[in-house]
Amino acid sequence: MITQVLSPSEGAICEAAKLIFEGELVGFPTETVYGLGANALDAKAVQKIFDAKGRPGDNPLIVHISHIQHLAPLVRERPSAAAKALIDAYWPGPMTLIFPKSTLVPAAVTAGLDTVAVRMPSHPIARRLIEVSALPIAAPSANRSGRPSPTTAKHVLEDMSGRIPLILDGGPCQVGLESTVIDVTGCVPRVLRPGGITPEMIARVAGNVEVDGSVMRPLKEGETPRSPGMKYRHYAPKGNLTIVQGSPDAVAREICRLYDEAKSPALILALQPNLCRYGGRKTISLGMNAEGMAHNLFDALRKADEMGAEVIFSEGLDADGLGLAVMNRLGRAAAFHIVHAS
Repeated sequence: MITQVLSPSEGAICEAAKLIFEGELVGFPTETVYGLGANALDAKAVQKIFDAKGRPGDNPLIVHISHIQHLAPLVRERPSAAAKALIDAYWPGPMTLIFPKSTLVPAAVTAGLDTVAVRMPSHPIARRLIEVSALPIAAPSANRSGRPSPTTAKHVLEDMSGRIPLILDGGPCQVGLESTVIDVTGCVPRVLRPGGITPEMIARVAGNVEVDGSVMRPLKEGETPRSPGMKYRHYAPKGNLTIVQGSPDAVAREICRLYDEAKSPALILALQPNLCRYGGRKTISLGMNAEGMAHNLFDALRKADEMGAEVIFSEGLDADGLGLAVMNRLGRAAAFHIVHAS
């Protein structure tokens, strides 16, 4: 199979929509990361997502819609007051909500769960693709399972060349991390995967919020993943990644020590203001702050592979606000190998 990469003209979007309608896969941009889309109502098409990604079958997918009226057929119950408040505040945008699912949604989409994750993206190309397809689109990130999520069409092509027929190239993604996933089936909204919509933002709208304990740890034996990104090592570069947390001075000293003791090609991921602390050692900038780190993280992990880094040391952030989302992705990329510098 030859994979086409097309600029998102109306003609290209119509071609992509035709492929979706015919049960094929399409790579497309969203404001978070690039998605790998299929008809969410076609179990055979959904299975092609798992095959192309090498994704385990017990890892549920997110269904993307373009208008609020498309939600009702997918869910079994009316949204709660908290869910309605979140929808009014943050849809369209980088927020996924988990509802009890209707019988219309195939079990392949939900990994057999009785809930379905739904999102309304804000990216104009994603919205237009859904509208022209006239179908809800199931779409995880468009990368091989376990690899860093793609934030450019080039990243998608690296992982999906020869596996899918078409990629719509919408340029770099704005946010850079996947959507916040919130379970709204209970009395209090619960964050299962943090993202650009932070717990603080959720609480301001819904009045209360809980953060699932698995956000900063692997699932325990026997725990069932209720959201994408919970169970497996995700976002990982080919090299072994270690996170170092603490004060800036202590972190820099510890990273320099670890880097100098490394017996394999090493690399440091650091915030731009801290790069001067690392002398002539190989570094990649993660941006100026948590927002920059969110935007640049996956690209930096892919660059680490291009540079042949076998050992990678990254600065950490405080796990609050957007920092929680960054540390969730870094933690899973590092299999939660975190060093606390003193």
